[in-house]
Amino acid sequence: MPDDPTLGEVVRRFDDRFTDVRDDIAQLGRRLDEKVDARIYDLRHEALASRVSTLETLREKDAEKLVATRRWLIGAVIMPLVGILLPVVILLTRGGGS
Repeated sequence: MPDDPTLGEVVRRFDDRFTDVRDDIAQLGRRLDEKVDARIYDLRHEALASRVSTLETLREKDAEKLVATRRWLIGAVIMPLVGILLPVVILLTRGGGS
């Protein structure tokens, strides 16, 4: 029986395993503390989706304002200028009618 461990060695091995298990349980506890609850995750996801949809709506409104501004610029500024300058250019190219 020289290969059998002594009682002190068995106790030491048991203490080592017990310490390993205690460390593993502590590590699991730390990991569970860091884990986000599913309800909180869902609430954050919904809030983020709401913010994104609001930003998309604002972007669409800004695009519509830009189109309206361009239409106003063409209608209020460019078309009257063309209406005034076109007859002058035609008169100058044809020679004034004499």
